[in-house]
Amino acid sequence: MTHAHVRVSNLCFAWPDGTPVFDHLAFTLGAGRTGLVAPNGAGKSTLLRLLAGELAPASGTIELSGTVGHLPQQLMLSGELRVCEVLGVAKRLDALAAIASGAVEPQLFDIVGDDWDLEERTRTSLARLGLDHLSLDRRLHTLSGGETMALALAAQQLRAPRILLLDEPSNHLDARARERLYQAIEAWDGCLIVASHDRELLERMDRIAALETSELSLYGGGFGFYDEAVRVEAEAAQRDVRQLRQAVKREQRERQQARERNERRTANANRNAPDAGLARIVAGNRKRAAQVSAARSDEIHADRMADAGERLATARRSLREEPDLSIELPATQVPSTRLMFSGQGLQVMHDGRALFAGDGIDLHIRGPERIAIEGANGSGKTTLARLISGDLAPHAGRVRRSEGRVALLSQRLEALDAFDGAGTLSACFAACTPQLGEVERANLLARWLFRGAQMHLPIAALSGGQRLRASLACLLHASPAPQLLVLDEPTNNLDLWASRELERALRGYRGALVVISHDAAFLEALGLTRRLVLRDGVLVA
Repeated sequence: MTHAHVRVSNLCFAWPDGTPVFDHLAFTLGAGRTGLVAPNGAGKSTLLRLLAGELAPASGTIELSGTVGHLPQQLMLSGELRVCEVLGVAKRLDALAAIASGAVEPQLFDIVGDDWDLEERTRTSLARLGLDHLSLDRRLHTLSGGETMALALAAQQLRAPRILLLDEPSNHLDARARERLYQAIEAWDGCLIVASHDRELLERMDRIAALETSELSLYGGGFGFYDEAVRVEAEAAQRDVRQLRQAVKREQRERQQARERNERRTANANRNAPDAGLARIVAGNRKRAAQVSAARSDEIHADRMADAGERLATARRSLREEPDLSIELPATQVPSTRLMFSGQGLQVMHDGRALFAGDGIDLHIRGPERIAIEGANGSGKTTLARLISGDLAPHAGRVRRSEGRVALLSQRLEALDAFDGAGTLSACFAACTPQLGEVERANLLARWLFRGAQMHLPIAALSGGQRLRASLACLLHASPAPQLLVLDEPTNNLDLWASRELERALRGYRGALVVISHDAAFLEALGLTRRLVLRDGVLVA
């Protein structure tokens, strides 16, 4: 294992509008696998971009011991790129081919350097991630989202950086591709930092790093160890808060009782002083002494109350509050007899090749069915989702849809595309929901965890999870309410809390539902009525 490390000191960063992200963050991570966890919007992607040098901190230092590789959530790659160009080996492979054909120009040998086995290493890297079927000249736009993500990871493996930063690398990957990713990560020799909500992936980490504004808390072991440690910490913090609340009440009660005792003594002394025959000067001294004693007693109790209050405030800060995302889907009621979608002989052509086998695909959706469509990356699941929603017209076959609105949440989150420049979330949401008033829109965005200044964040500044929540909000609150909801990988980029809330909301949805997902736990929670598998161009139950 290498001695690669990341060292961060007093890191401060805020967005141009002044929204703070990090405040004097400091940590050191050495060699090994670190899983980075936090709710959406807490800054995981921003931190990785800072470490990769794509963003500059306002203050503080970042020290990296060697070359850095970064695989972001959103791969901004042209669809016209060839596989070899994404891998970064095109020029060297061209030079090798020229030399093999007899060329002897010195610059060709300079380009190749010591990489005479480059093509073999490239093929091995692709095979390791299940991409050995790809031609090196194949264009990126012909690949699925999962194949593109695996290809980008293969590119990082070929570059072999000492420090590798991965942001949600298992998004879009099918079960087999995820297993290959897990194997590649377990074999990584260096400093690896993975931002993820994938519990299986996080279980393979050497440590978990929980990110907050000014602190990175480290837990040795995988996700299970971290989850249990956080549970124990939360229970201890809740016990401390309960005990300290009682302590504050007790101090308040004792202070009040002491005041009442002193007031009774003073009143009794004032009544009894004439009868006691005491000289006026002696009675005055006693009264002043009693007042000083009462003031000192009150001050002692006030100090005790302040100390208990400070300890209570500290204990409250240690409580880990889960985001209170509140998703309420439209109250759509679909009769069980209504034919929502009917497709017969559906066929789509890609580069002159038929995507589906034989005479195409037949699919019928009736009433409030809840259907999962599963299959390997590149099998055509996303294309089928677009056919169902009407986003794509088939090259052959017949389609019928119910008159009700069909809503598609795609992997690309197109609802935000028109606002990706200078647009803000509030402007995007207002454009999608013109039937709602300003106050109602603000209340709905708050339910999706966009409150105050966050409602006016630029679309370009949203994290992957925030973009998905914003897309869902725009999609679901547009009028009329959707009667058929098609979701393509809806839990990609969602944190653990948001995923659980989305499960709850979808269980209560009364319209027809079609879901594409590789998240087995998520699908299990939806109460599916049918599971369909797209395999070798055939849709089977």
